[in-house]
Amino acid sequence: MKIVITGANRGIGLELVRQYLARGDSVHAGVRTPEQAPELTALVEPSGGRLRINPCDVALETSVRAFAASVTEPVDLLINNAGMRNRPDGLEELDLDGAARTFQVNALGPLRVTHALLPMLRRSRGAKIANMSSGLGSIDDNTSGGAYGYRMSKAALNMASRSLAQDLRDEGIIAVVLSPGWVRTDMGGEDAPTPVSESVAGLLGLIDRLTLQDSGSFFGFRGERIAW
Repeated sequence: MKIVITGANRGIGLELVRQYLARGDSVHAGVRTPEQAPELTALVEPSGGRLRINPCDVALETSVRAFAASVTEPVDLLINNAGMRNRPDGLEELDLDGAARTFQVNALGPLRVTHALLPMLRRSRGAKIANMSSGLGSIDDNTSGGAYGYRMSKAALNMASRSLAQDLRDEGIIAVVLSPGWVRTDMGGEDAPTPVSESVAGLLGLIDRLTLQDSGSFFGFRGERIAW
């Protein structure tokens, strides 16, 4: 498969690149500053030409357009993984400027990248779009409050993904929302119960199994459906 992954410099994004390369796929990785992604660039030579890295700041239209222009072959799978969480983002210390930045990256960023890469997705047969969300974006599951910017941005991403699924269904393009769970990464912290390798292995298997009937759904990395 020909795969595009954003936010590929660390955590879940980096592990996605590793596992897709390990099974023989080709990856076009987007990161804000490739020169500051040593673990990712170390994978280029062993990949035998199957890994390409280009700058991509998902919050900037010019950067996204330049990144999309560097992708010159059909895209079988787009994983919009780039994301951020502005802290603190509780009610008492609310930072609305930070929330706006989070919304630009987490909600509008994936839509920006998807729109720019649509021509290449349309050139593939049965392309898939996987938008990395979070259980914190589930309105139904919000029983603890807080995390305003992050929760709101992921809920907006969920809605955008549902619209993409409807708009692209007749073209055979699948769009889903995925939650990697609480993962032991820089964002998830050391107390997270799930190793990044386990989460990503689950995501890969789930993405492989997706059919058009699943388009517009919200899944956890173990394959369970998550309430909106």
